[in-house]
Amino acid sequence: MLSLFARTATGLEELLKQELQSLGAAACQIVPGGVLFQGELDLLYRSVLWSRIASRILLKLTSCSVREECQLYQGALAVDWPSLWSAEATFAVRFIGTSPIIRHSHYGALRIKDAIVDRFQQQALPRPRVAKQDPDLLIEGYLQRDQLILSLDLSGHSLHQRGYRQAAGAAPLKEHLAAALVRRSGWQPGEPLIDPLCGAGTLLIEAALLAADIAPGLQRQQWGFNAWSQHQPAHWQRLQQQAQQRAAAGVKGYQGLLIGYDQAPAVLQQARLNAQHAGVASLITFGVADVCQLINPCPQAGSGVLLTNPPYGERLSCPPALLALYTNLSQNLKRQFAGWRLSLLGQHPDLFHALQLRAERQFKMNNGPLACVQKNYRLAAQPNETRRLATDFANRLAKKQRQLERWAKLEGVNSYRLYDADLPDYNVAIDRYADYLVIQEYQPSQPIEEKKRQGRLAQVLQETCRITQLPEEQLIVKVRQRQRGHTQYQKLAQQGEWLAVVEYGATLWVNLTDYVDTGLFLDHRRTRRLVGQLASGQDFLNLFCYTASATVQAGRAGARSTTSVDLSNTYLNWAARNLQSSDLLGSQHRLIQADCLTWLAVCEQQFDLILVDPPTFSRSKRMEQTFDVQRDQLKLFTELRRLLRPQGLVLFSNSRQGFRLDSAGLRALQLVAEEITEKTRSPDFNRARSSHRCWSIRHQLLADS
Repeated sequence: MLSLFARTATGLEELLKQELQSLGAAACQIVPGGVLFQGELDLLYRSVLWSRIASRILLKLTSCSVREECQLYQGALAVDWPSLWSAEATFAVRFIGTSPIIRHSHYGALRIKDAIVDRFQQQALPRPRVAKQDPDLLIEGYLQRDQLILSLDLSGHSLHQRGYRQAAGAAPLKEHLAAALVRRSGWQPGEPLIDPLCGAGTLLIEAALLAADIAPGLQRQQWGFNAWSQHQPAHWQRLQQQAQQRAAAGVKGYQGLLIGYDQAPAVLQQARLNAQHAGVASLITFGVADVCQLINPCPQAGSGVLLTNPPYGERLSCPPALLALYTNLSQNLKRQFAGWRLSLLGQHPDLFHALQLRAERQFKMNNGPLACVQKNYRLAAQPNETRRLATDFANRLAKKQRQLERWAKLEGVNSYRLYDADLPDYNVAIDRYADYLVIQEYQPSQPIEEKKRQGRLAQVLQETCRITQLPEEQLIVKVRQRQRGHTQYQKLAQQGEWLAVVEYGATLWVNLTDYVDTGLFLDHRRTRRLVGQLASGQDFLNLFCYTASATVQAGRAGARSTTSVDLSNTYLNWAARNLQSSDLLGSQHRLIQADCLTWLAVCEQQFDLILVDPPTFSRSKRMEQTFDVQRDQLKLFTELRRLLRPQGLVLFSNSRQGFRLDSAGLRALQLVAEEITEKTRSPDFNRARSSHRCWSIRHQLLADS
């Protein structure tokens, strides 16, 4: 009785156990990464020939304890290696695992190799040859903690290498994983099976091999047991001949529908070649189609299985293109394949949520280093309420786009808010920056089911792309929530991609990916225009200047001087980029990095025009104290009054909800304020939640006169 071990991907152990038992294996025991089992030589041959799930079949030779370094060598030396193969055959050693004693796998393999060579020489036999490439026999040393298992790899190359795949696209799915997906999808030979994103066709080919009773190892020529002393070539050839006869009969007799689609004709050509090499080309139909516009090719069938491995990437957050793909895929399949079953492999929960389907079953498995899940669904037509809500959103977005495109062209801007949570079920803001869209998902005021939230977001992406005619690659998605303290400047990424936009003739730079904000507050554009209208010949101060977009308008209008102050060096560098784009260079355009309140207290210069747009609340390690715009407004205005020339003007703006201007306090400072919010609000910001408020503030004597 041989002690054997079948290895497979993590998550497929139970499926492999069932398969081995069907082949006649005894004493099956699941362990991490595979199944231990026992059987005679016949079972070994049938396992390597017929297993669709295993990646390797190993024969256990011995096990020993390795608590000291010398025990690794002694354990390997104790094996009667010359009885396993002759010296004419080549061999190699693969070592897996480390321990405090054996710290490097290469060293472990070297010591086992030394023991094998020494055992041959102890028996006065020729020294066996080591081959790094394509050895006749492969010895595996597996070390876990202090236990070493030595095995002979009887499969040779991994069993997933069936021999039929001559070409594959990007990130191909290994054949034994594809076979597992077919088994777990619930598909039965004879049912229609469609892969709408088939790529190189691996899923369909594995299904065809199963349906036609073709042994997955039938085409392989090299095996790890060919040079093994117990190998019985005649017995092996009989099993191969039997498998060939079963395959011929299976291909001839199979009548089921197996269909694959892909958008790329070149990829489909690869799939056809792979199917031809596998001997199942006559069983599979391939066609060019977009999954989002796929039409059911066999509506008379009533039901069947859609099985696919769509792209899912390795990112922690999903790009809009993938969310849109999953949404479009789901909606089209519901329309065309109601009553069918859908099974797909994925990684990121957001992509599963975008399907807006409830899984009947799910299976965890590893696809290489990625922890993935296969989910099985039953497709039903999309509920009327869901369609109605999506239609309402699409209609509202289309209407606002028509209105705002005309307005933006007349206004002289190419960045504006296209949608601002107009409908409560679609709680997002959509901002257009030239040919890019930033979709900001507001933090919900009430808890919402994650699946529903992701489904709505996916619908937003789908309809936004359709209506604006912009590709998914030009959409950026962010989650917007109330920013506190330093988080308002939180960095999101390091893509460093800059985009120039136009506002009233000025070129301004935005960064759509790296920060919570883009560097340009769109709802303040008319405040910036007002600055430009007032700044000619004036000394202008921009306090809490952010990226100094208002300073650009003042400089372009002919301000005598500009001074822009902010604590953030990041934003001052950004401001310099904006000023340079309008050739606003020289000492008359100053950028100052400082805590604005501290700088105000020591500044001796006076100004004709001051713009103050402070944060609602601010805390920084470089600030001497916190700043709250409601609490500290009079302290701020006291310093501003000192810097304001008698004929000067302060434009004060902030976005704090419920802010109350202290008019009595201003009068005590001999200042008077006039709210000018409506003059500074644009048509794309007509909703209260997205709006700011703005006041013009002058000296009392000037106002009275």
